[in-house]
Amino acid sequence: MKPELLHINLSYRTSSQREYAIPLSYQLFGKDLFSAPVILVNHALTGNSNVSGDSGWWKQLIGENKVIDTNTCTVLCFNIPGNGYDGFEVESYEDFTPADIARIFLQGLGVLNIDRLYAIIGGSLGGGIGWEMLVLKPQLTDIFIPIACDYRTHDWLHAQCLVQKFLLSQNDQPLQKARIHAMLCYRTPESLNNRFRNGFNKEKQRLESEDWLLYHGNVLNERFSLSSYKLMNHLLMNLNADEAGIREITAEIHLIAVDTDLFFPASEMRMCFEKLKDHHQKVCYHEIQSIHGHDAFLMEYQQLQTIIKNILER
Repeated sequence: MKPELLHINLSYRTSSQREYAIPLSYQLFGKDLFSAPVILVNHALTGNSNVSGDSGWWKQLIGENKVIDTNTCTVLCFNIPGNGYDGFEVESYEDFTPADIARIFLQGLGVLNIDRLYAIIGGSLGGGIGWEMLVLKPQLTDIFIPIACDYRTHDWLHAQCLVQKFLLSQNDQPLQKARIHAMLCYRTPESLNNRFRNGFNKEKQRLESEDWLLYHGNVLNERFSLSSYKLMNHLLMNLNADEAGIREITAEIHLIAVDTDLFFPASEMRMCFEKLKDHHQKVCYHEIQSIHGHDAFLMEYQQLQTIIKNILER
């Protein structure tokens, strides 16, 4: 049984000076609030607040006796407003920036009377929003773990998001086509070639790899709306946390990269580490080894568990 989806009603003016009534939704896992350390998990592009339990998208990491142990901590996850999981959608998606989402999350923490967190953990877009939160409130958390992400969108990622934007603007199966393209960014040539080996589905008269891509496009179309995907892609396209603000962060920072990531390349995360360590003594770099690219942070659980366990046990 998954925890109830809770809501906080917020009034928010975006950076573009648009007024919104935001029904910020969230879920809590583990110990009651204020009875244990609080870990905030920021979800990725097509994720949501349901991070643990039978249907939780990060259930291999979060739960009873897992590496993020809900027997000893409280896990909080907000839905990015407009992701559609709670029924709220944003039509004018360009009104919002990642910094807006960070401010909304900070407002939510304020309403919940949470002044300080034990850890913030976020993968991909979720990690990028974590960077933005800490620029706005540098002393918010003891530990920050951004996974497969950087504090800004570099040219390569921006270009991929631009292709996504073009595909999402079409009339013929826009979300399916965008998702097919995205899957090729999330994985690697070695990952697909190793898995499918040019296998051919005689019944459907197409390559098994093609069938897999079409399946992912159709599945996402069934559970995700076009407006939500446009918003998430827009946010990913516009990560830009202030470098001067990043230097003020007081948390231990543990960057976790994937050696074959085509979305947030490990080389960029190493550059981020090199910049940080010149101004920040509490920064470490970790790397997942995988053929699977960006999606390895949702696949290589044994490596990820070992890394996070060592961080949290420090």
